[in-house]
This record gives sequence, C-alpha cells and structure tokens, in this order.
Amino acid sequence: MGVNYSVKVRRKDNIEKVIKRFIKKCKKLGIIDEAKDRRHFTKPSEKRRRAKERAIRRRKKEERKRRK
Repeated sequence: MGVNYSVKVRRKDNIEKVIKRFIKKCKKLGIIDEAKDRRHFTKPSEKRRRAKERAIRRRKKEERKRRK
C-alpha cells in the first residue's frame, strides 16, 4: 500500500465530482476494504474462512452469468 493514488482534476470539474471519482477508484482497488480489515486483528483461520466464502460467492456469480 505504499503507492499514492491520484485523480486528475480537469479545468471545469466540480470538487464533489473529483472526490467521488477518487472514492470510487479507491473502492475499486480495494483500499477502503483493506483499511477496514486492518483496524482490528483478524485470526488467520478467520481470514481463510472469509476468503473461502468470497470464492464461493464469486463462483456462484460466474455460474449465474454463464446460464444467461
């Protein structure tokens, strides 16, 4: 996480739009979720369990997309 992320500010951009773009970029990159996860210590077994649940959800989503 040692990289500074930035958003280009265009000439006629509203500051609220720039902030929204930055927040959207951070969410997409997973920075916000990682910061929330690092607030408290999580046991390794809990991390594995959550990762497994995420993988199951991702596979189910891919399966639904294939069926359409």
